Amino acid sequence: MNRFTLALSTLIGTIVGAGIFGLPYVISKSGIIPGLFYFIVLGGAVMLLHLLFGEVCLRTQEKHRLVGYAGLYVGNWARILVAVSTVGGIVGALLIYVIFGGNFLAIALSPFVGISDELASFLFWVVLSLCVLQGIQLIARLEFFMSLAMLFVGAGIFFLALPHFQPASLPFFGWANLFLPYGVILFALVGWVAIPEVADLFRKSREKRSLDNVIVWTFIVVVTFYALFTLLVVGVSGPKTSANALGGLRPFLGDTVVVLGSLFGLFALATSFLVLGNYLKNSFRYDFKFPLWMSGSIATLTPFLLFGVGARDVIAVMGILGAVLGAIEGVVIILAYLKAKQNGQRKPEYSLSIPRFLLLFLALLLVGGALVEIFASATI
Repeated sequence: MNRFTLALSTLIGTIVGAGIFGLPYVISKSGIIPGLFYFIVLGGAVMLLHLLFGEVCLRTQEKHRLVGYAGLYVGNWARILVAVSTVGGIVGALLIYVIFGGNFLAIALSPFVGISDELASFLFWVVLSLCVLQGIQLIARLEFFMSLAMLFVGAGIFFLALPHFQPASLPFFGWANLFLPYGVILFALVGWVAIPEVADLFRKSREKRSLDNVIVWTFIVVVTFYALFTLLVVGVSGPKTSANALGGLRPFLGDTVVVLGSLFGLFALATSFLVLGNYLKNSFRYDFKFPLWMSGSIATLTPFLLFGVGARDVIAVMGILGAVLGAIEGVVIILAYLKAKQNGQRKPEYSLSIPRFLLLFLALLLVGGALVEIFASATI
């Protein structure tokens, strides 16, 4: 496998995750026309942010992550803000894994025993939290292969569901829910945490020139895959589309296909939970200097406490998480890009020429979208 293919696969594997399962539901509510608009506009906007961040990485001699780049180019306030958003984002992602993990575990066990989603979420959380507390960390290749498994399951569902596709089941406009897909689609598209790692895969300067092509091709593949998966699921299950995508397919595709899909989804969620849970635990331990027992307790208990107090609407959690964190980190990336253009430490292998008014528009889009998402959630 050449480095371009490895970088492409790594970035695709990072982006495609739990977010894909929430897409059919929000598009079934907003309608296909607004949904496709969101895919195109947000896909282009998030791709641009990844390209901007890629140039920031290439303009910097030392190796950092977003927190480090924020502090280096924007200021200490940005470093603190991104640190908070990173912790909040991981806790929110773990909460989503607990919710979806319970859904998928209940579906996977349904041929043998019937349990509630709540109990299944508890079992999912207990087993994986014990692994996190014991220090079990999964290597990147395992996460990568599990992400690929999700892609294959999506492709398998596509071919099995195609004979059941009914164009009449596709809603064109859902005026009451036009803004519903914004945060969920943003959550499903963001993967800039992997840009520094992807850049490091290219060891030679001539190889690093391919980073922008990797990002562009990644978004062509991801947005196309998301759109096809969403159209098919909604075209089959119509108004019965479920929040986890798979449950609504059961009356049409039968138990076998749905159970198989839930198993792969479950393994992928488990892998991500272990990796993020350990990352958060170690962040508290090494960055905040908390004792090991306290770091592990905060990392594992916080998402389940949120689940326990009623934060179980996975679409709402995705929407808020995607919109708010996308706005915070997206604006910081834009500011870091502008500063790196002036104060970069090295000549980058690619350099974008983006008008400032377009960057301002992108920042306003992100902030405005976050405000709309927060207002919409507060009025539900």
